[in-house]
Amino acid sequence: MSNQKSVLLVDDDPDILEFVEYNLRKDGFEVYTANNGESAIELAEEKKPDVILLDVMMPGLDGMETCEAIRKIPGMEKTMIAFLTARGEDYSQIAGFDAGADDYITKPIKPRLLISRINALLRRSAGVKMEEDLIELGDLVINREQYNITLNGEEKSLPRKEFELLRLLAERPGKVFNRDEIMDRVWGNEVVVGGRTIDVHIRKLREKIGEDFIKTVKGVGYKFETNAGG
Repeated sequence: MSNQKSVLLVDDDPDILEFVEYNLRKDGFEVYTANNGESAIELAEEKKPDVILLDVMMPGLDGMETCEAIRKIPGMEKTMIAFLTARGEDYSQIAGFDAGADDYITKPIKPRLLISRINALLRRSAGVKMEEDLIELGDLVINREQYNITLNGEEKSLPRKEFELLRLLAERPGKVFNRDEIMDRVWGNEVVVGGRTIDVHIRKLREKIGEDFIKTVKGVGYKFETNAGG
């Protein structure tokens, strides 16, 4: 059917592939499977799935490397990607989000809960669509569709979360966003990350676009200044 949502499932464990695929199909999803990063990248480019579930630990390209490669495929900049990770694997959530992931799911997970997480990702994906593609603020142009920015005529690419954070602030210049609102809008309710994560991403953004655009409001949060850069 035309509104059927598709999921690319990537895991080197055939039992997990079979089990998760069965439950997703039973719930009405179209499912593609891959057992390594190279195949996942090819399938992502060919099928353009709505959601990608990526195992972290795989031979060859691991999940982080695969995610970064998929994000570079034209049209895949906004596709929802969630990492699947076994308990005890020593990967920090921040590293996963820096690689371009939207969520971080710990295995084993019950099928009903996994489907709930997938549906939450799909809702978030639907919520980021905007009527206009560009935000133009002086020398800074933010392209919502292409997930890049142009500053003083120079095009720059940003990691997904840095871009979403910048876009959130820039869409409402002058509005002070508190930490809870930033966490909810950029990282979502599914994810537990510390307040320092926001500060790290703000610092990285300032290193790339300059100190003047994003102002700290002590004890509250951050806001975007329209008169930055003169």
